[in-house]
Amino acid sequence: MLQLQRATQNASPYDAVVIGGGPGGYVAAIKAAQLGLRTACIEKRGALGGTCLNVGCIPSKAMLNNSHLYHQTKHDLQRRGIDVSGVSLNLPQMLKAKDQSVAGLTKGVEMLFKQNKVDYIKGAASFVSPNRIAVKLLDGGETEVEATNVIIATGSEVAPFPGGAIQIDEKQIVSSTGALDLQQVPG
Repeated sequence: MLQLQRATQNASPYDAVVIGGGPGGYVAAIKAAQLGLRTACIEKRGALGGTCLNVGCIPSKAMLNNSHLYHQTKHDLQRRGIDVSGVSLNLPQMLKAKDQSVAGLTKGVEMLFKQNKVDYIKGAASFVSPNRIAVKLLDGGETEVEATNVIIATGSEVAPFPGGAIQIDEKQIVSSTGALDLQQVPG
């Protein structure tokens, strides 16, 4: 990352910088690069793919599929003439499998960036001017990049409850994101 930091501070402006590495952002960055534009993508999560890939659709489907397999094994197989005993839920292993699925897919998007020569900057972006972007790097430090064109594709985040009287603590009151990392099955 330090090499990228030095390179971006002294380099000529990017033709396009995309803020946000979700499905809109990473696709836009790859397409811009394929069209011959010198392109960078800034993502604050530290993993490409946005909400859907990291904490939404994909991990939800992984957990639902594994939960379905558990339920089917525990309740349906015996009716089909298959005897299985000692079936138990290993939640830590189920969460690990979910995390491995997500990691494999996010690394796949990173590989597409490399193949298409998109610079991937891990950090939080803010505008200094219409064409200059400050980035607080996830591994520490800051840098700035300049771009002829900027695409803002920042996606979504969990909305707080109106009025702030109820706080999402991800323990007792959970968002869809927190529900995917619960360390025990709710009772």
